[in-house]
Amino acid sequence: MNVSFNGYDEGVMTFEAESGVTAGVPVSITANGKVSVVTSGSFCGICTSVRNGYAAVQLKGYVVVPSTGSISVGYTKLAAATGGKVKADATNGREYLVVDVDSTANTVGFIL
Repeated sequence: MNVSFNGYDEGVMTFEAESGVTAGVPVSITANGKVSVVTSGSFCGICTSVRNGYAAVQLKGYVVVPSTGSISVGYTKLAAATGGKVKADATNGREYLVVDVDSTANTVGFIL
């Protein structure tokens, strides 16, 4: 790709991290101020780092994450999938603007 969307309107918040939360995975809020890894359905953001039991979670802006299955550019409903990935899911997903798909690297770039 010849352009970069990195840094676009990034918004990151700090949450307590439940067991298993690692950088790069979709997460969901599970309790007051806590996030957990989510492996199906909608997600609130992508964990960018974990340190001392706290997770930095990107809630808006451009992200690139591992993906599975066929995903199209444009407004697409995405949901969490196992292995810290996202997938197209018209039933359980939330609509995001997908701006790039790399089927070779199995990644998708979208606006949260």
